[in-house]
Formats: sequence, C-alpha cells, structure tokens
Amino acid sequence: MSAVPAGATDRVAGKAADWAAHGGVAARARVIGAEIAARHADAVDRDGRFPAEAFDALRAERLLGAMVPAELGGGGASLFEVAAACHALARGCGSTGMIHAMHQIQVACLVNHGGNGWHRGLMARIAAEQLLLGSATTEAETGGDIRNSVCAVTVDQEAGAGRFTLAKNASVISYGDQSDAILVTARRTPDSPSSDQVLVVLSRDDFRLEKTTLWDAMGMRGTCSDGYRLEASGVIDQILPLPYADLSAQTMLPVTHILWSSCWLGIAADAVSRARAFVRAEARRKPGTTPASAVRLAEATAKLQQMKAVILAAISRYELACGSPELLSGLPFATAMATLKVTTSELVREVVEAAIRTCGLAGYRNDTPYSLGRHLRDAHSAALMIGNDRIMSHVATQLLVQRDGSGPFE
Repeated sequence: MSAVPAGATDRVAGKAADWAAHGGVAARARVIGAEIAARHADAVDRDGRFPAEAFDALRAERLLGAMVPAELGGGGASLFEVAAACHALARGCGSTGMIHAMHQIQVACLVNHGGNGWHRGLMARIAAEQLLLGSATTEAETGGDIRNSVCAVTVDQEAGAGRFTLAKNASVISYGDQSDAILVTARRTPDSPSSDQVLVVLSRDDFRLEKTTLWDAMGMRGTCSDGYRLEASGVIDQILPLPYADLSAQTMLPVTHILWSSCWLGIAADAVSRARAFVRAEARRKPGTTPASAVRLAEATAKLQQMKAVILAAISRYELACGSPELLSGLPFATAMATLKVTTSELVREVVEAAIRTCGLAGYRNDTPYSLGRHLRDAHSAALMIGNDRIMSHVATQLLVQRDGSGPFE
C-alpha cells in the first residue's frame, strides 16, 4: 500500500468545506439513525443480517472517516462527537450503533498510534474510500481473553526481509465479511510470551477468512459476529509500534468502553422514548389522571440520566488525560474505564426492563409501536461483551496494589 494517495492533500480543503456544509457528525448520524437505521432495524434483527442500508448512508455522509485527521481528508472529529453519533445510531438500531462504534475504535487506534507512512496511507484511504474497519482480538484457544494470544507474527524468511505471516483462530470477528481492513492482535514473535502482543493492521488484500462458526445470537444479531480462521501476510510497517498492552491502556480500552456505553445509552434512550409515548397515550385516554405506569417511567428516566452522567464524566476524564501516557496507563484511570463498562452494561438492562414494566403487555408484544423485545435482547449482550465478571476480577486485583490518590480525578 502506498502512503497518502496522489492529490489527497489538494482535496483536504474541499473535504473540510463538505463537512461544514453537511453539519456536525452527531446531527448527520441522528438523521441516519432515525430515518434509515430505525426503518430497517426489525429486519436486521429478524434476519441476522448486516445493516447495509445504514452503512450505505454513513458512507454517503462520509462518517466512516469522522475521526481521521483533517490533513488526511477526514473529519477530525472528537471522541465526544463520535460517541454522540454512536448514541444516535443505536437509538434507531443497536447493531448499527455497535458496528459503527467498533469501527471507530479501530480508527482511534490508528490515529493515536499509527504514525508511519503505511498507516497514514490507510487513514487517507479510510477517509477517501470510506473503508470499514473490523478487529480480531479473541481466540478460541484463550477463551475470550484479549490480553493473551496464541497466534504470532512470523517473519517470512522465504519472502525476504520486511515481510510477515500470521494465522489466527478467531472465535469472533464482527462483520468480518464486510470489513475492508482488520486490526489483529498477535504475539510479537513465535517465542514471545502470550501477553507480549502487538496490533497488526491488515487491508483486504492481506488476509483470507475461512468461516468456522455462525452468529445466531439472542441480540445484536446484525453485528454478524461469526468465527473465522484468518490467514494473513504483509510488511512489517503494518504492525503498530507500541506494545498492545500500552496501546490498549491508552486508547483501545477507554475508547471501547466509552463508545460501547454510548451505544447502550442509545438503546436505553429509545426504550424510554417508547415508554413515554405509551404513558402519554394512556393519559390522553383518561384526561385529568396520572397513569399508574408513570411511576415506572420516572424510574427508567432516572436510570437513563445516571447512564448519561457517568458516560459524560468518562469522556471528560479521558480528554483530560489525553497526551499523558502516565495518566492513561495509571491504575486509577484503568479502574475508572473498567467500571464504566460494568456500570453502563448493567444500567441499560435495568432501564429497558423498567420501560417494559411501564408499557406492560404493549411493550412485551412484538406487534405494537411500544414493543421492546429487541431492545431487551440487545441490552443483555452488554454484560457479555468482555464479561463483567472477568472485568471485576481484574479490577479487584488492581485494587490490591492501587494506592489512594490525592488528586481530584483519582
């Protein structure tokens, strides 16, 4: 792959004008979420298919390159703007919001840690061609432990210096069939310990996928999180230089938990919106009275506000820590980001359940405007995406060695 495509720099000013003319990232995502993702959400869920219509619209609005720096043709969007976009998309379709979040997590890793010509060339292509990025961090042999790898980067002696191969038995690669590039974790060398990992960036021409399992799940069905055998080769420049442990602490983990949480907030917000519409309809039927279900609506709204507050606090904390590897890699920050995920993944289920109790049978049925079955099934995925028990066990270990801080953000 070449570096920045010819003429890309000359097009930057025009693309910046396009971004301004079309409005902000969140505003454009809000339209797509409400008018396109929501319209196809039930079909995506029922058929377990990729939300193609929503991603066609995201590409048309150039939102897949939202986080790519402006000098490479992207939108240069902040994490707050992207989180708001994920929230807006998930209000219409949980799977659409989650896929967009997963993509932007990978883009953030490139933006923050991919400084060489190969990586800059890929970022320019993401902006120009609206490439969709996936990830392969889990392996069947490690039981979903993303901080350990069996597969390894092997220098390809026959192909000459500077080239590598790797093979990974990935238990999950979400939307693998649709991914234009995949970021893969692997041991640094075949002799490295399982925890000595790197992140390898592969473009579509670099890898081959053989499907091993199918994604037929209760919720988040449109993410198409099939299992694959991945075989790849490439040049050494494709490997991000920072050890994965540091890259994860500084970018992958916090951005993942913030954007996932934003998606869950979108699912919860749509559930509360449906519950509010139900209560208002009940109030219109009996003027002058407050429906009994309004108490449940108040409960759901309070939990929704709690979700929003902890996510906004996490974004602020991340932005304050950016530029300081010491803060980003510290135990207080890691604990805060880990517990963010646990908190929001539990709250989304509680909000949706409160909304169902608000709507009663109308929320339980699949054939009413207040139906919440898809929301509840999607919400139950939250505690399982990196299991909460695994996270809290890790946090418990950290707390044994973590000293009490005296600063305002410790």
